Amino acid sequence: MIQNIIIKLELHKKWVETSGKEGEKLRVQEVDFRNFDLSDRFLEQANIINCVFDNLNIKNMDLHASVLCSSTFENANVDTCDFYKSDLSYTNFSKATLNSVRFARSDCWETMFKSADLIDCNLSAISFTLTDFSNARLNNVDISESRFENVSFNGVILKNIKGIDEANFQSINIGTPESPEILVGKEAARWLQDNSLNNE
Repeated sequence: MIQNIIIKLELHKKWVETSGKEGEKLRVQEVDFRNFDLSDRFLEQANIINCVFDNLNIKNMDLHASVLCSSTFENANVDTCDFYKSDLSYTNFSKATLNSVRFARSDCWETMFKSADLIDCNLSAISFTLTDFSNARLNNVDISESRFENVSFNGVILKNIKGIDEANFQSINIGTPESPEILVGKEAARWLQDNSLNNE
């Protein structure tokens, strides 16, 4: 199994380097990547479904335009990585530390950032739907042009949030699932603005 995945990774690297003329695009499911050395690996534009990256230290990795649905990055340290235009539906970043990560233009349907630290991250032009930021800490992140619908901000800590005026707020929940407190439109934007300023 491990050798088979290593071969697939090598083929994907060749596929990326030759713009698809050689090698083969990586398509894997239910792989535990904690068993692999991911340094110098190419994972951009790959299909990586329901895979495990928990507790890993991931730095300078390009994952742009990848499909990462239902994969988990719980307790991972993700530093200076690129998830630009990736499908992160149902992906779990709970308790992860995300530093200087670009998520711009990704799809975050039911993505979990519970108790995660997001520092200097690009969260612009993202579709956040049913996304969970409960008890997360957002510091110096850009949310301009992003859309928020049924997004949980219960217990979130906000500092220096950029692009609030350019974001589209359908609805956010600052309460719990059991006792929701829903804010919509300008009311939601004002709440983020006020709480971001209060925590500077």
